[in-house]
Amino acid sequence: MQRTRTRATFCVMTSWQDAVVPPEKVRPLRRTEYDRLVLLGMLRGENVELLYGRLVRMSPQGEPQVFSVTRLNKLLVRALGDRAEVRVQAPFGASDVSEPEPDLAIVAPGDYLQEHPSRTFLLIEVADSSLQDDRRIKGPLYAAAAVPEYWIVDVVVGVVEVHRDPRADGYASVTRHGRDAVLTVPGLEDVVVRVSDIVPPQGA
Repeated sequence: MQRTRTRATFCVMTSWQDAVVPPEKVRPLRRTEYDRLVLLGMLRGENVELLYGRLVRMSPQGEPQVFSVTRLNKLLVRALGDRAEVRVQAPFGASDVSEPEPDLAIVAPGDYLQEHPSRTFLLIEVADSSLQDDRRIKGPLYAAAAVPEYWIVDVVVGVVEVHRDPRADGYASVTRHGRDAVLTVPGLEDVVVRVSDIVPPQGA
């Protein structure tokens, strides 16, 4: 009898591992629930963000990414002064089921102690191995949240992808700008960003 029970248990485990749950039966995690889990410390030590109702692991950062995030933060804080807040790797309320943590966000002044910002002038992701995810996952998510402009800093090639004209299914305009390009922050056009100032030096 013991041998029979063991064999049956093994068969159940194998079936569970091979099973595919239909998407319509998956109950997404809501942002309010996710924030509660964070507040209770239940996700402490977990490097995750909430995307489309699911907890998604964030890619670890290499030195080129840290370089660009640091340069951008310093440049933007200096240029913006008190006109806007620069949030670094902080939550953004994209929808009821998504709370990504973009590398940088330029938002209206405020302390945001009660709620994460859900409106922004600009979101920026700095990418190497995460480039495709930042395009295919984050791009449509930010467009649906009506983020007016979204930059992806590609530290491998040394270019900035600028995504503009948000639609429900993604951005209608995507352009790539090399080291010689000069970009401006939407809604704050006097804030100038030279691509050569924010990507790692060639040969680094």
